[in-house]
Amino acid sequence: MPSSPHVICEQKERVLSITLDRPKVNALDAAMLASLQEALQGAARDHQVRCVLLSARGAVFSAGQDIGETEPGKQGAYRAHLLTTYNPLIAQIRRLEKPVMAAIQGPVSGAALGIVLACDLRIAAEEARFIVAFLGIGLGLDSAVSLLLPATIGLGRAMECTLCNAPVSASQALEWGLVSRVVPAAELHKEAERWANELAQGPTRTMGLAKRAFNKAVLGNLEGVLDYEAHLQEIASHTPEHREGLSAFLERRAPRYSTQG
Repeated sequence: MPSSPHVICEQKERVLSITLDRPKVNALDAAMLASLQEALQGAARDHQVRCVLLSARGAVFSAGQDIGETEPGKQGAYRAHLLTTYNPLIAQIRRLEKPVMAAIQGPVSGAALGIVLACDLRIAAEEARFIVAFLGIGLGLDSAVSLLLPATIGLGRAMECTLCNAPVSASQALEWGLVSRVVPAAELHKEAERWANELAQGPTRTMGLAKRAFNKAVLGNLEGVLDYEAHLQEIASHTPEHREGLSAFLERRAPRYSTQG
């Protein structure tokens, strides 16, 4: 399986472990996203892989997109970026007819939240936090968060999480069904591996068919939603609110949206 300096792939028996490792906050850059796509392509082809486990090193699962790679103000940049990175990655996770599990040890936000929502199962450490984050820098939703979050926790809760941008604790995530299990941080890796190995010993071919059925029943418009999100994100990227949000983020201050037109 392919590995890159910041995306480590290791196959143990019939489980493919994919680990994000880009200190300090595992911000996702183009190379990491390409490596994730390549790893999932390999998992789809390799009959020895019967389950995929996505995890991360460090205190933060992922802060989402690396803001340093964005091109604010450039026409078409945000849409083009999504069409080649997060949109195909989210679709790959959903199309992979094998169980995909995310083990979340700390905060996860923005596009990374979309990635873990696309996974079939989520197990979290007690310190995990879930943050929509996009509106914090004056952007709309992408990475299928507009579909997967309300599909998982309901529209009302999804709206609250998005508009208030407040972190959702692991215990709240468990109550809402955003994660399936919460364990102490020291037990997360061991418990996630145990669960992944258990899944890998099951009828993964028919698990894949069940996943296909859920995709048809609940997420049948996934690709249309991803494309529409990219369209809206392109609009958002040219607003005064995004310029202010991005400046505030880079200057490490609170954004002043009330002064924006």
